[in-house]
Amino acid sequence: MLKILFGLLLVINGGLLAYQQGWFEGVKKNHEPTRLSQQLHPERLTIIAPTPPEQNTEVPATDAPAEPRPETVAAPPTSANVAPPSAVVACTEIGTFDTAEAQRFESRLASLALGERLVRREVQDNMRHIVYIPPLGNKDAADRKGSELTKLGVTDYFVIQDNSPLQWGISLGVFRTEESARNHLAALTQKGVRTARVGMHGTGAVRVAFQLRSMDAPLKQNIDRIKEAFPRQQWRECA
Repeated sequence: MLKILFGLLLVINGGLLAYQQGWFEGVKKNHEPTRLSQQLHPERLTIIAPTPPEQNTEVPATDAPAEPRPETVAAPPTSANVAPPSAVVACTEIGTFDTAEAQRFESRLASLALGERLVRREVQDNMRHIVYIPPLGNKDAADRKGSELTKLGVTDYFVIQDNSPLQWGISLGVFRTEESARNHLAALTQKGVRTARVGMHGTGAVRVAFQLRSMDAPLKQNIDRIKEAFPRQQWRECA
């Protein structure tokens, strides 16, 4: 019995040795003729050489300093991108107010806190020649007459509202000389104004003017809104 087992072991070991040595390759090929016959176009097969490893493209670090990047220089300001400063007027003057008007005007200016920028001065009211329409009795009648003048193309006028003999009349212009006043009256007559006349204006009394110093555009707009209640008062340069 032992001899039989020993013989089987020899046979098995011999078979394993033969398999490891490849002695059965030829036998294996001979048993697979069908697989070889099923290959399609074996003549098109090409053997490709192995791809070489990629080269390192990194640049080795050096001790040389890097070139500096050019600095961005801001463009100089131009008139297109710089807002112009508000114009400031050194000195301008408004009005020849009578005493009552001056008090009302000055009280309305108080809200602007002008301080030293506001200067009140007295003005001698010299006699002038005025072209005017005589008093019409009340404000409504004067406003209706003003509308008629506008339709005739006359726009340079104002209703006289102060407490004077000409109250509720309409002023059409004040002139230094009688000749200038007469010429203006003639031009108005050609436009169809029939009730205007020339007279003396002013009483020689002392009136009040206000000077504004260092006045910018926003401040002038505020004062112009106050001035709307005093239509006959005008801006002029300081003497």
